[in-house]
Amino acid sequence: MRFALPVRFGLATSGSLIAYFLVLSLFDLHTNVFFSLFNGVITGFGIFEAIKYYKLELGDKFTYSKGFTAGVTVGFVATVIFTIFFAFYSTEVNMDFLPNLSTAFFEDFKGFEAIVFFTVAIMGFATTLVLTLSFMQLFKGSNNPKKT
Repeated sequence: MRFALPVRFGLATSGSLIAYFLVLSLFDLHTNVFFSLFNGVITGFGIFEAIKYYKLELGDKFTYSKGFTAGVTVGFVATVIFTIFFAFYSTEVNMDFLPNLSTAFFEDFKGFEAIVFFTVAIMGFATTLVLTLSFMQLFKGSNNPKKT
């Protein structure tokens, strides 16, 4: 499988996730976890478009497994890059971010960083798998015989 297209879409998706997070931070809304629900929309759009373009690129050679692999690649690349950015932002750029985020959930800040980074990554991976499986239902070929 050629990974150039899914990796490019993964990079674009991670850039969109980072831009969205930074826009939220401009308005001091990045500590409200409600806004992170839109990350699924951004990731879903990137996965959907990647599978769509990959199907156009491959034509008749497009298979379920190739489409699934493309979607998972997009989501995993985007999740890894965004998680690295998130860890960098919260530990180097805005060191008050995690304490402010933790006050909404925990009284004790010890070990909270690892929990947050792990949660961001797991949510991204889970979203990727669910959305890829959902979108592949739209793009897969039919096994039903055609009526004449």
